[in-house]
Order: sequence, then structure tokens, then C-alpha cells
Amino acid sequence: MKNFTIAKRQIDSISVLDISGELDAHTASQLENSLKALIDEKQFKIIVNCSRLEYIASAGLGVFMAYIEDVRGLGGDIKLTNMNDRVYNVFDLLGFPTLYDIHDDEQEAIGGF
Repeated sequence: MKNFTIAKRQIDSISVLDISGELDAHTASQLENSLKALIDEKQFKIIVNCSRLEYIASAGLGVFMAYIEDVRGLGGDIKLTNMNDRVYNVFDLLGFPTLYDIHDDEQEAIGGF
């Protein structure tokens, strides 16, 4: 099994998920559960820090797609930060940069809320 971890931390009213490893069909449910838990806790300002994300598959992208509308409908957003080129290229190929706020770093994303 591939290594995938999620660490959650809080910066004021913003929840940050630090994801690392490989996000694929086997690990996507972990991200889904984390996002669900944040929504249940009424945490709608979410940053996903991808600095240690090595790989993302379509299942991982699907999780973001599934939750972005919900979170935005509740007045929040999911912003993505610190992607390496390989991960960014996957998002870019699918036109995600037009749908999502993708930032170089956390400070920039925090400023976007």
C-alpha cells in the first residue's frame, strides 16, 4: 500500500490539510473523510497544502470535484497550495486552474479568503 497521510492544523478560521504521499483510488477516501469532517464541523475555509504530495490520480481529483461546490455553496472555498510541477500538470491538463484557487504558498491562499 502506498503511503498517504493527512495532517490537519488550524490558522485562525482556516483549516489546513497537509497531504503527503500518493493520492489515488486507494487513498482518496482518506481525503474525502477529512473534507467531510471539516464540513460537519462547519469549517468551510480550507487550504490543502500539497507540498509533500508526490502523485495524484483521477480518484483524488474526483474528491476535490465532489466537495468544492458544497463548500462554496456554504460560503467557503478549498484552496490548493505548494504543488510540485508534476502534480500541477495533472490539474492543469484537466483545466482545474480555472475552477480552483491554486496558490504558490499558504500565505497567498490565506490572503485569498
